[in-house]
Amino acid sequence: MLALSLTVPGEPRSAGIVRNAVAGALRVHGMERYGVVTALAVTELVAVASGLTSGAELYISLRWREECLRLVVWDQHPAHAEVDAASLCFVRRRRALWLLAEVVNDWGGEWGVGEAAPPHRGVRSWVYLPS
Repeated sequence: MLALSLTVPGEPRSAGIVRNAVAGALRVHGMERYGVVTALAVTELVAVASGLTSGAELYISLRWREECLRLVVWDQHPAHAEVDAASLCFVRRRRALWLLAEVVNDWGGEWGVGEAAPPHRGVRSWVYLPS
C-alpha cells in the first residue's frame, strides 16, 4: 500500500524535491499512470504554499486509500484575524491553482483548499485522483 510523508522547507526548490520523491514512490508501487498528473499537482501545491509561507515547513502526504490517490499539503499560513481577509486569501490561493484545477478536473478528480483540521495548523490543500 502506498504511504509517503515528507516534511520540507517552505521554499521554491522544495517543489522539485517533493516531485522527485512522489515520482519514485509511484514508480515503486507500479502506479506510473498517475505520474504526470501527480507531478503537476504536487509541484503546484508546494509552489503556492511555499510562496505564501516562505521559510515555514510544509508537510506532504501521499496515500492510496479507498481506490483513490490522495495528495495533501499542509502549510503554516497564519490565520487571519478578519473574516474578509481570510476569505480573500483563500480566493487568491485558489486562483493561483488554476492549472491544477483544470488538470484534476480533466482527470475526474477533486481538489480543494481549506483550513487545516486539528492537530494541524494553517492551510490544507488536497488532490484526490480516482482509480
